[in-house]
Amino acid sequence: MIHHYLTALFIGIGAFFLLVGTVGLLRLPDVYNRMHATSKATTIGAASVFLAGTLHFGLQGAGLVSLVGIVFLFVTAPTGSHMISRAAERMGVAFAGGADWPVEKED
Repeated sequence: MIHHYLTALFIGIGAFFLLVGTVGLLRLPDVYNRMHATSKATTIGAASVFLAGTLHFGLQGAGLVSLVGIVFLFVTAPTGSHMISRAAERMGVAFAGGADWPVEKED
């Protein structure tokens, strides 16, 4: 019985974080803030849903695929976000609020 409650809890946590990431995508002002909201919140949200799948199905079959999905998600999401921010910076996309990129100090 506790098994079902934990699965439902992880699905609820995942749905909450996915909703927060979606709201951040719609409400934040520029590509950098939107990327941050979607990469962080949706990584945790999707990982929670995958973990719920692992709890529900066990460590074989679909549960193992869910664990592999978590590992894949934690490897690819930060890499994709980093590449998007680098591409936006190289294209000259400005920060919201007049912030600037940090200037490297020369020795």
